[in-house]
Amino acid sequence: MSQHRFAIGQRVELGHGRHDGAAPPGVYTVVRQLPNDSSDREYRVKNATDGHERVVRESQVRGAAPAADTEQRRVFARMTGIPKG
Repeated sequence: MSQHRFAIGQRVELGHGRHDGAAPPGVYTVVRQLPNDSSDREYRVKNATDGHERVVRESQVRGAAPAADTEQRRVFARMTGIPKG
């Protein structure tokens, strides 16, 4: 059983042509690593722009550049309701 490539809290990018078209392309934050017996791991991710959560396969996303520290704090607070630092 292989490990997930992306960690919880990591930013990933869903690009054009990498998905079924239902989710808008852009930057998402990994909220949860989902159990899966397939080699194509699944994640619950949250869109940084609209706040919607979606399930994506590992093959549909790639790592995104880390957010600036202030952006990370804002996203963390919005996702958890807890101000960070």
